[in-house]
Amino acid sequence: MPNRLSVFDISGRAMSAQLVRLNTTASNLANAGSISNTEAGAFRALKPVFRSVGSEPGIATVQVDRVIASTTPATRRHEPNHPLADKDGNVWEAGVDSTAEMVEMMEASRQYQNNVQVLETAKSLMLDTLRIGR
Repeated sequence: MPNRLSVFDISGRAMSAQLVRLNTTASNLANAGSISNTEAGAFRALKPVFRSVGSEPGIATVQVDRVIASTTPATRRHEPNHPLADKDGNVWEAGVDSTAEMVEMMEASRQYQNNVQVLETAKSLMLDTLRIGR
């Protein structure tokens, strides 16, 4: 990064990363319980992968490197009357743990709020500094 990162850059990028995390979690929860007629076609939870970005010691932010599918396997259920059942009467339910996704959503939401608080504090301190000069 050619320019020095400010507290606003760092928190803004962190908030952006947490927003990706919240969006993938919302997608996972929306697809929890979805059914497919094949194991390969069953939805897998999405997980963002972050990486640290920064060129100066002690000053870094985060960036979403990629979004990957979870390795949690789909669950096979025997439901011969389901319209998507295969020839053996099985359907495959999405590999999503709703409880873990809710915990993930709460954690991402709190981290987003923490960065909002950092921005509010930095803004307040800058305004107070400017008032001192009057």
